Amino acid sequence: MKTTQKNNPLIVGFVADLMFTPRIANVAHHLNYDITWIESPADLGQPATDLPPETRGESLHGQEGHLFEQLTAWQPALLLFDLNNNAIPWRRWIALLRSSAATRRIPILCFGSHMDVTAMSDAKNAGADAVLARSRFTANMPELIQQYAKHPDQDAINNACQEPLSALARQGIEKFNARQYYQCHDDLEEAWNQDQTSGRDLYRSILQVGIALYQIERENYRGAVKMLLRVRQWLEPLPDVCRGVNVARLRQNTQTIHDELLNLGEENLSNFNWDLVKPIEFNL
Repeated sequence: MKTTQKNNPLIVGFVADLMFTPRIANVAHHLNYDITWIESPADLGQPATDLPPETRGESLHGQEGHLFEQLTAWQPALLLFDLNNNAIPWRRWIALLRSSAATRRIPILCFGSHMDVTAMSDAKNAGADAVLARSRFTANMPELIQQYAKHPDQDAINNACQEPLSALARQGIEKFNARQYYQCHDDLEEAWNQDQTSGRDLYRSILQVGIALYQIERENYRGAVKMLLRVRQWLEPLPDVCRGVNVARLRQNTQTIHDELLNLGEENLSNFNWDLVKPIEFNL
């Protein structure tokens, strides 16, 4: 895995063409994007895991598990797939990413030989946002990256986070802190429904962490891990303090809970250490 990642929005390229990757990187950097290359499954650090074609959703094991872990942690603005890169099982990976609530919002742009109609059709059917001939991608690369790459409107989020915490959200957080994870759902969901600004993602984040903890109570390992992966897309863009809530602490605690689950594994979930779960800090 080769990366030039700094602090700009990130593009992840599943491209192994050493003559072409510098050209993509130059365009990306000119547009103020960082770029990471995943040239083969080996870059994910685990041996291949063969999943049946009907398998969908987050895979928690092997390469697919590492794929979800990396992408949900990075929250990239765009995924680039070279359909001629036969080292990447892109048919399976695109379908998996599109079927998961944790990753389906990440735009996917594919390019390949215009002669390989089957591959281009397969990529589109798997869920790619755009499938282009390599020549067209090369000729229009800056415009295509700007068209398809998406990343949070940080100014809008920061402005919304200056607003006060709603009464419903405060009530939901108090229930969360009382470890009433099932009961806090309705208040936080209603607060989210009533708020049409970018600040509503704060409420969604807390709600989804609460759902994950409820799944741990029910000893639903896969449900808990999936929810903790999904929440990253809403939690990561928030500033460290949003509407008086200590988001940095919540973000770190969510990662601690996730790590604990992975360390325990499904068979030991009943041994989850609830002392690791910290109350959400917010202004009274």
